[in-house]
Amino acid sequence: MECNRCHRELTENQSYIYQGKVFCEDCLMDTGLSMKECDPWATYVDKRSGVQPGMKRAEKLTELERSVYDFVKSRGRVTREEVMEGLGLSETELKVQLVPLMHSEMVKEAGEGGKLYLVPVG
Repeated sequence: MECNRCHRELTENQSYIYQGKVFCEDCLMDTGLSMKECDPWATYVDKRSGVQPGMKRAEKLTELERSVYDFVKSRGRVTREEVMEGLGLSETELKVQLVPLMHSEMVKEAGEGGKLYLVPVG
């Protein structure tokens, strides 16, 4: 597998899928995407600068982010494994899609009965 930007050879564990393209971690960071799902500073910045007056957060989602959000919202609560199976995503692909959803506080992860579930916010 090869990074679409720098063309470096990557293993599965070194690659990240973002908007249908394969990136190494360095190139992904250059795109401005934070890979941390739970990043209070990123959430603060996204909430303050990401939504223009009158624009709903959901209007800024990519097609795949929208699919993940709709999947979680339609079921109320799901495990990551259920989302991966339902949408045919790898763990890495799901993680990349969850970053903006969690930063904009559209989806959060909540524990119940010893399991973690993705749940829609609001």
